[in-house]
Amino acid sequence: MSVVMNVKEIKANLPYTYPMLLLDRVELVDDNHAWGVKNLSINEGFFQGHFPGHAIMPGVLQVEAMKQLAEVLVNQRLSPAGEQSIYIRVLEKVKFRNPQNPGDRMKIEVELLSIENNEAVLQCKTSNKGGVTCEAKMTLALRDKIMPNTMPALYNEYDKCAETLMTTEKVQSYLPHRYPFLLVDNIVKIEGNVLTAIKNLTANEEIFQGCPEDYMTFPESLQCEMGAQAGCVCVLARPENQGKIGYFMTIDRAESFAPIFPGDQVVCELDIPEGKGRFGKGKGVLKVEDKVVFEISLMFAIVDA
Repeated sequence: MSVVMNVKEIKANLPYTYPMLLLDRVELVDDNHAWGVKNLSINEGFFQGHFPGHAIMPGVLQVEAMKQLAEVLVNQRLSPAGEQSIYIRVLEKVKFRNPQNPGDRMKIEVELLSIENNEAVLQCKTSNKGGVTCEAKMTLALRDKIMPNTMPALYNEYDKCAETLMTTEKVQSYLPHRYPFLLVDNIVKIEGNVLTAIKNLTANEEIFQGCPEDYMTFPESLQCEMGAQAGCVCVLARPENQGKIGYFMTIDRAESFAPIFPGDQVVCELDIPEGKGRFGKGKGVLKVEDKVVFEISLMFAIVDA
């Protein structure tokens, strides 16, 4: 027998609040299937910072909505006591097919394929009246809620200085992203096809206001977005792409190895080989103090502005 959950009941099953709660209503169809609805309003903050003037819901927030619905479906089987954090360990075959815009009603669907060894594998998709907008295969896993207990190392080669290649203002000349969805602070260097980008995470950011106070972490979905934004800067800075913009198309695979916290300096190293077509494709890692915490293989399209 299916169960319908309202916002109060959803929030009782998820550690998310404004502005990161991306489900308005949920139906648990059976043990292996669920679907949900997210109404999209121009009043939401992410529309103000993602392609201003032509508002588009970030594709990674469609992935985040999938993750939240999947967590509602499996949380009592993965972590019934709620003592551990459920996170995206692996994303595979993510395709951003069509946009979600203000005024759309987004349908989110998840199907549980397997659950064993403290991991759940799900097939997911989002859609609107026009059809499917995003598809993904997702593996959820468990982590202990261990917070950092050491101070970060300050003032290294990645900190902003007179020699910094691109500051925030220059980054914004290449990207149409603005507050609260610009996830690159500085570009330290571009050597050949490899770009190094920096994001300094602070607890004041809106992305952390929707996290539980006892365990604020940088969502894996937004780690993908940081990689995509860095990749776009790398490609759009090339002379032949001046004045163009980039659209996130696919994530072949992304994997998380450790959580990222407020106070961390995130270093993104992305390799985007030059191509002859209109697509940028590459691989990258996110590091915190020289430790690889995330890997991603992605592709985006380069189009005229």
